[in-house]
Amino acid sequence: MSASEPGRRLGGTPTALNPRRDPAPSAPARHPRAVLAATILSSSLAFVDGSVVNVGLPALRAALHADPAALQWVINAYLLPLSALLLLGGAVGDRFGQRRTLLCGVAAFALASALCALAPSLAVLLGARAVQGTAAAFMLPNSLAVLSGAFTGSARGRAVGLWAAVGAAVSAVGPVLGGGLIDAFGWRTLFLINLPLAAAALGLIAVAVPPDAAGSRQRLDVLGTALATAALGLLAWALTVASGPVGWTRGAVVATLAAAAMFVVFVRTESTRGARAALPLSLFRSRAFVGLTLLTLLVYGALSALLVLVPFVLIETEHYAAAAAGAALLPLPIVLAVLSPLAGSLSARWGSRPLLGGGALLVAAGCALFARFGGGQSYALTVGPALVLVSIGMSGVAAPLTSAVLACAGAETAGAASGFNSAISRVGGTFATALLGSVLGASGAALLGPFHVAALACAAACVLAAALVLTLLRE
Repeated sequence: MSASEPGRRLGGTPTALNPRRDPAPSAPARHPRAVLAATILSSSLAFVDGSVVNVGLPALRAALHADPAALQWVINAYLLPLSALLLLGGAVGDRFGQRRTLLCGVAAFALASALCALAPSLAVLLGARAVQGTAAAFMLPNSLAVLSGAFTGSARGRAVGLWAAVGAAVSAVGPVLGGGLIDAFGWRTLFLINLPLAAAALGLIAVAVPPDAAGSRQRLDVLGTALATAALGLLAWALTVASGPVGWTRGAVVATLAAAAMFVVFVRTESTRGARAALPLSLFRSRAFVGLTLLTLLVYGALSALLVLVPFVLIETEHYAAAAAGAALLPLPIVLAVLSPLAGSLSARWGSRPLLGGGALLVAAGCALFARFGGGQSYALTVGPALVLVSIGMSGVAAPLTSAVLACAGAETAGAASGFNSAISRVGGTFATALLGSVLGASGAALLGPFHVAALACAAACVLAAALVLTLLRE
């Protein structure tokens, strides 16, 4: 696959409900670099808010008197609508205009951020976080669609690559930024910082992005999206309850069975909708696509768990300040920024299979090293090396993954495949967070045992991901 091919295959919205028909093109962008800046800034709001709150969990627990399950939902209230509504967000952009949808998404995100910052109670905060996640589900696919329309050929491939690389780096920088804000001004500034960023994004979109052309007028798969959202919500709630002190209650079991039933109905519904399906089931005829989907779920789930746990454990057991705990994650964005371009070049030369498999194994090795962490140990001898290994491994996974997904999907379903893969990466984070109750419920030295178990579980997940992709992916 050539460097420009992913850009050509992206076409319109990567999460279109009708991947066989591209949306009507907008007018050419007069200032493509300004469009690039606008779309990166818009998507960065969603990426950074998915990680910046992680370092604030101890402060939120103290300020809002939150129990472990509530702390999990501070994260999952955002991740759940984001992962479940990505498909709908892309389709709405196709029908009603990508520029218009992006503007509305950023504006809604800003309003929800203000409500988070002013939240007088945990219930209000969780509701506002859900609105943030919903807005982000409309921002992400349409920012990529707008970007794709502003460039052609190899320039489009480079622009999309930069968009993805900045998103990965911003996610990792989020805890650093959040820690500094908490130490200086308190937890509410985690959300207030979004307001000037959103204002800048809105201004750039209004000035630089061309007006929308007529939409495709395809009907939206509201039923399919509603079923997927409900199933994910029930399953995430059940896992959150089951991982807490009460364990598998009758309610959690019933919710899990209901989620499974809804998933079956979802599959049957999608099989009858053809081109209008939120998720064309023909994608799963490809062994490679199945392998890449499982790799994404397992590796990004492990990464999400680490981004939650590492700063939490450092604050609780080593008494790090929030800023220092966030700064402890700095190897991740630095290594990603340095190695991602190299990984992209190597993927074009060697193919994605060895990089994806080897990258997943390196992430597994880094996760396993966290099991050595104990109280009073040097960061440079424990957390630092583990994070460097995870970072090197993620560089091998992040860059080739999109190209591999697009390559195995084919031109007709490339959009749906890209959107589904993005959703799966966030579903992995949602479920991983839901399983962390035993860790988030502990404090002090009692954290270390559950943390070691979680780290080894993440390592096992990544080893399984490497085995699956090496077995199922053929190039």
